[in-house]
Amino acid sequence: MSPHGQALDSALAVPTVARRMADAARRWLDALEPAQRQHAVFPFDDGERFAWHYRPVPRRGLALADMTEPQRSHAMKLVDAALSARGAAELRAIMELEPVLGALERSVGRPGWERRDQEKYWFAVFGDPVERGAWAWRIGGHHVAVHVTVLDGRFVAATPLFFGANPATVPHGEHAGLRTLAAEEDLARALLARLSPAQKAIAILDPVAPDDILTKNYRSADPAAIPRGVAFAQLTGEQRDGLVRLMKHYVERVAAELAAVEWKRLEMAGLDLVTFAWAGPEERGHGHYYAVRGPRCLIEYDNTQNDANHIHSVWRDFTNDWGEDLLAAHYAASHSGQS
Repeated sequence: MSPHGQALDSALAVPTVARRMADAARRWLDALEPAQRQHAVFPFDDGERFAWHYRPVPRRGLALADMTEPQRSHAMKLVDAALSARGAAELRAIMELEPVLGALERSVGRPGWERRDQEKYWFAVFGDPVERGAWAWRIGGHHVAVHVTVLDGRFVAATPLFFGANPATVPHGEHAGLRTLAAEEDLARALLARLSPAQKAIAILDPVAPDDILTKNYRSADPAAIPRGVAFAQLTGEQRDGLVRLMKHYVERVAAELAAVEWKRLEMAGLDLVTFAWAGPEERGHGHYYAVRGPRCLIEYDNTQNDANHIHSVWRDFTNDWGEDLLAAHYAASHSGQS
């Protein structure tokens, strides 16, 4: 039993996903030269495993820019093994925005446009992708932070998971009108529009949105930092459906089998306790923020920068980011003599 009361339950195992990722990780590592592996592989207990960013800064690991084309293909197959088809497509779309953003910045003379590069995404593996024990992997770069932990070839944790987009809507040029992460905004607005005036009075906490997600890139997400809003239990059937659709949109960034297990965990924790909070005007085109908070789930979204055309969105688990709940249960069972 973990400190949070969540024991390792075989019903929550996803061996197919775990095996698929382990196979992809081994193929990628086998394709690397020894010097590349020195950058790509860390011990599982290295503190680097908890380091993450979503801004355009260098990471540790091995960048796509430093891989051959076959190596890049193997690396991206690791993404495909962990994420759903939609999630993997969104990750690629975010990466492909980098040269678009660079061209927009160059056109207005903004310094630093040269740093926008869709090959500046770093992969890293922590531990050995084997059937027993724990290992993890990540991909990180501008507006992408995916962290996956695997335990005993059966259990998987997939948070923190951050996606962002700049520009969220391409204003002009060859890709004018292209929206990236559109549903993250549209589903929340649809839910907000369904609320009654009395419910909005509870849900809308501030006429001005914060300038970023409140949990930033902290190792642990603090529940106390996240505002409560209108509770699932206070919603009608159609409104509840809207909140479930919004939550599932984030959860279904990962592979279907894993998404099903993650949703089951959220249901077990209690959907009635989930709240939806909004900050900023209701009208489109203005900076806005929302948070979905439950006993173990956190979803944060912010779109305020660059004239409300710059999305930050994250899905976190208060108890199981970095697989901490799974690992605690595993170690407790090991120390009690169970396998």
